[in-house]
This record gives sequence, structure tokens and C-alpha cells, in this order.
Amino acid sequence: MKRASLTASLQFEETCWTTGYQHVLGVDEVGRGTWAGPVVAGAVCLPHDRTDLLQALEGVRDSKQMTPRQREGLVNRIKETAVAWAIGSATSAEIDAYGIVPATRLAMMRALENSRLEPDYLLLDSIKWIDPTETPYKSIVRGDTLSLSIASASVLAKVWRDDYMRQLDKQYPSYFFGQHKGYGTAKHAAALHEFGACDEHRQSFAPLRHLAAENHS
Repeated sequence: MKRASLTASLQFEETCWTTGYQHVLGVDEVGRGTWAGPVVAGAVCLPHDRTDLLQALEGVRDSKQMTPRQREGLVNRIKETAVAWAIGSATSAEIDAYGIVPATRLAMMRALENSRLEPDYLLLDSIKWIDPTETPYKSIVRGDTLSLSIASASVLAKVWRDDYMRQLDKQYPSYFFGQHKGYGTAKHAAALHEFGACDEHRQSFAPLRHLAAENHS
């Protein structure tokens, strides 16, 4: 049996490039399902005129399939290889105010703005885009496993967010953000019941709403 590749492919990028698009920007988000912290988007544009991209970015794939050490070891290589890259985020307060899907789009738009690139085409991971500039795009189911641009964006966003949550851990040591990165673990739930929520928690998410209801009952 053929072993699955540990590097995401360029099939979607190559289709765009042969069609005439040059600045193809892959965008992905991380932290959408966490109880605390921002939702973070990465954006990466890979060079269309390099024939060795799969070799240069060997090992880059869906960030969820990689260890922290693997992700951190590839961040600089991604940045050095990319034509442009950027990070954007939306805060827990913005998530509560707008909802998680609009906040995710807001983080993505900020990543696009921070890239300082006028993309010809966007490759997105499983989200419908609402773009006032009407840039053409393709939403790809499991895009972070199928597109090297999206996978690269996924890695950058994941490393950036994990570092952010480690910094929050110093500010709010009772919640162990550095360990679970804001996700809904038993340890996180126990800390919430003991200490209540902090400013970085998403009050609109069900676990926080239930906690608030318990505290007012």
C-alpha cells in the first residue's frame, strides 16, 4: 500500500496558476472551537514560479496532524518561501458580539489586509467567503490537508495562537491556558467552576452560558 504523503499537495494552486492567476492566497483559521482566546487566521501566498515547492516545504500539512515541534520547526521555512504571509485575529469579545462565523471571517479579512498583497485568487478551508472586493475563491473541504498554501497558513496560525495562549497563561495562571490552549478539557472546566470566567473567555459559548446560569441559580 502506498504511504500517504506527509506534505500537502499543490493541485489547487497549479490549477490556478495554469489558469493565469499568480497571487494565489491560501487562508485558514485555528481556534474556532475553543472556549477562550482569539480565533486566528493565517494567510500564505506561495511563489508560482518555483518548481521545488514540495521539496522546500516538505512536511507542511494540516497543522492538527503535526506535533508542536514539527510546526515550530517549519514556521521560518514557510515565511522565507512565501511571497507574502500574514496573521489576523478576532478577540473573544468580537466573537461574542458578532458570532463565531462572522468573527472568523473578520480574522481572515485582517490576515488578507496584513499580507499587503492584492490576491488574484483565494483558497479557503471549508468556509463560505463574503468578500467586498469580489476576489474569486474556492472553499475546499479538508483544504488544510489538500492545499499546500492552506496548510502553510494553518501552521502559521496555529503556532501564533499557541504562543498567544502561553502568554495568557502567565496573565491567568489559574486556567492553564498554556496546556490546553483554551480548548474544552476537563482541567479547563474544573478551573472555570472554581474561578469563574476571565475576560478572555467566550461568554456566548454554551459551556460559559451554562456556567453563568449555574452561578445565578
